[in-house]
Amino acid sequence: MSEDRTDDAFEGLLRYLKTDRGFDFTGYKRSTLLRRTRKRMDEVGITGFQEFHEYLETHPGEFTELFNTILINVTSFFRDPEAWEALAAELRPRLDAKAENEPVRVWSAGCASGEETYTLLILLAEMLGAERFRERVKIYATDVDQDALARARSGVYRPEDVEAVPPELRDRYFDHDGGRFTVRADLRRFVIFGRHDLVQDAPISHLDLLVCRNALMYFNAEVQGRIVGRFHYALDEGGLLFLGKAEMLRSHGNLFTPVDLKSRLFAKVPRATLSDRLHALRRSDAPPPAARTAQQLRLRDEVLEADPAARMLVSPTGALLFANSAARALFALSPTDLGRPLQDLTISYRPVELRSLIEQAVAQRSPVHVAGVEAPSPAGELRHLDLAVQPAHAGGQLLGVSVTFTDMSAYHRLQAELQEANQELETAFEELQSTNEELETTNEELQSTIEELETTNEELQSTNEELETMNEELQSTNEELETINDELHRRTIEVNHVNAYMTSILASLRVAVAVVDRDSDIRVWNRKAEELWGLRADEVEGHAFQNLDIGLPVERLKGPVRACIDGKSEMEEMVLDAVNRRGRAIRCRVTCAPFLGGDREIHGAVLTMEEWTGAADGAEGSATG
Repeated sequence: MSEDRTDDAFEGLLRYLKTDRGFDFTGYKRSTLLRRTRKRMDEVGITGFQEFHEYLETHPGEFTELFNTILINVTSFFRDPEAWEALAAELRPRLDAKAENEPVRVWSAGCASGEETYTLLILLAEMLGAERFRERVKIYATDVDQDALARARSGVYRPEDVEAVPPELRDRYFDHDGGRFTVRADLRRFVIFGRHDLVQDAPISHLDLLVCRNALMYFNAEVQGRIVGRFHYALDEGGLLFLGKAEMLRSHGNLFTPVDLKSRLFAKVPRATLSDRLHALRRSDAPPPAARTAQQLRLRDEVLEADPAARMLVSPTGALLFANSAARALFALSPTDLGRPLQDLTISYRPVELRSLIEQAVAQRSPVHVAGVEAPSPAGELRHLDLAVQPAHAGGQLLGVSVTFTDMSAYHRLQAELQEANQELETAFEELQSTNEELETTNEELQSTIEELETTNEELQSTNEELETMNEELQSTNEELETINDELHRRTIEVNHVNAYMTSILASLRVAVAVVDRDSDIRVWNRKAEELWGLRADEVEGHAFQNLDIGLPVERLKGPVRACIDGKSEMEEMVLDAVNRRGRAIRCRVTCAPFLGGDREIHGAVLTMEEWTGAADGAEGSATG
C-alpha cells in the first residue's frame, strides 16, 4: 500500500474513533500515535489500518485495549525529586500569604494511576499540617483513562511502587497490609477523582496549583496551545503551573512566566478584565411577584426577547424552556425546539459542550464562564462569544439554569485592528531607523542567528519529547511483563495446591472424607460426610475437627490425627461407637493418613469414616501405625 493510501486509512480510523466512539485522537502527535496504534495491531496480528478499522467494528471490546495502549500511564511517587523540592519552596510562601480560612484548590490533570496525586497530598499535608489540610485543601485528580482512575481511587500500591517515598512519610501516610501499601482512607477522601479530557472538556476553575506532568508532550502544537489557554483560565491570579521535565512553554509567554525553568514551574500572567459588567438591580421597595401587572411581565419578556445577547433558560430536568431572538438566530433554533430535551439539540454540543458546563455550574452552585468560544453566524461569519452559565436557586431548590452568549466579535476586531496599527507603527519606526545601515545590518545578522538558535532549540525540544515518550513506553511494557510474570507464578502455585487436594479427595470418594490442615482445621468435607453426620461443608470448613459436635467421639481421634500430621505414623485406624445423623447407633471405622502435598511435605491429614459391619472384637477402638 502506498504512503498516501496508508495516511488516508489512518485518518479514516481516527475519524471513526471520534465519531462512533466519542474520543478525538487527532490532536495527538502523529509519530507517537502511529507507533502506539501499530503496537496494538501487531498484538492482534493485523497489518493494515483499514483492516484494523473493520476489526474494531466487529469487536467492540477491542476499543478498550487500543485505548489503554495509546494512553501510556507511566508515573511514580516523587518523580524528579529536585522539581518537587522546588515546588514546595515556591508554594509555601504563597499558601502562608492566603487567609487562614481560605480554601486551597489543586488540580492533578492526567493523574494516571494516582502516584503523582498522592505525592501532592503528602506534600500539602506536610506543609500545612494534618488538621489545616483537612479544613482547607481540596484536590481534584482527572484522567481520560477509566481503568487508571479505578486504580488511583483504590490507593493500593506494591512495595516497589513506594520505594521513592521516604520511610518516615511511608509510615505516616500509608497502611501496610499483606505486602501492599494503601494510602490512608481518612486523607484519601479529600481527593476527588473523575474522568476529564484535556482536549474537549471544560477546565476546573479557581485553582491555586495545577499539576500536569508529561501529558502535553503527547499533543501537537495547536492542541497544546488550546490546553495551555484553558490552564491559564483555570488558575487564580498568582496560581502555579507544574509541568514535566520534557515540556516547555516557549510560545506562551503572554500567559505564563517561568518561576523555576529547570523544574518546569510557571506562574500565571494576569490578564485585564472588563470592569463594566452589568448587574441587575432590585429596589428594596419593589412590589412582590404577586403584585406585578401583566404589562410589567410583558415588558420583561420583550426586554429579554430584544436583548442583543443570546439568552436561553434550561429547566432542572434538562429541557429548553426559553431562547430569545438572538439565540434562535445564532443557533438556528425554532419555536418547536422549546420544551425539547437539550441533549437532542445541536446547541448541547456545538459550539461548546454545554451539558457538562451546566452540570458543573449546578454542582458548584456558582456561575461558570468560558471565554473565546468560536461559532459561525447564519451568514457564515465567524463570531467570538463569551459564555456564562448561571444556576438559579430559591429556598435551596434549583429552578433552572440561565445560559448567556455575549458577542465579543467587535472586541476581537478592535484587538486585531490595534495589533495591525501596532505593526504599522513598528514598520514606520524601522523606516526611520533605516538611515543607520551599519547598525541595521548588524541587527539583521543577530536576528538571523537568533532564529537559527530557536530552530535548533525547537528541534532539540521535539527530540527530547520523543525520547521521553519512548522511555515511558518501555517502562510501561516492562511493568506489564512483570505483572504477567507475577500472575503466572501465582497461578502455578494455586494449580499445584489444587491438584494435590483433588488427587487425595478423588481417591476417597466412596466413603465419608475429611481433610484437615496442620492445625487440625477442616479444609475438605465431602458429601458422604454430610450424609453420615448431618453437617454441611460450609458449616464445618475452617473449624477445628476436634471441636465438631457430631455423633463421633472426635476427642479420641486427636492423638492419631496429630501422629499422622507430625509424620510419626503412616496410618492410624480405629473402630468407635458413634451415632449417625438419624440418631441410630453405629460402629464407625475411622482411618487417618498423612496428607502429602506436591512437594512431598505433610500438609495435614486425610480421615475416612464409614459404618463398620464387621464382628465386634471386644474393644471399642484399635489403632495401627
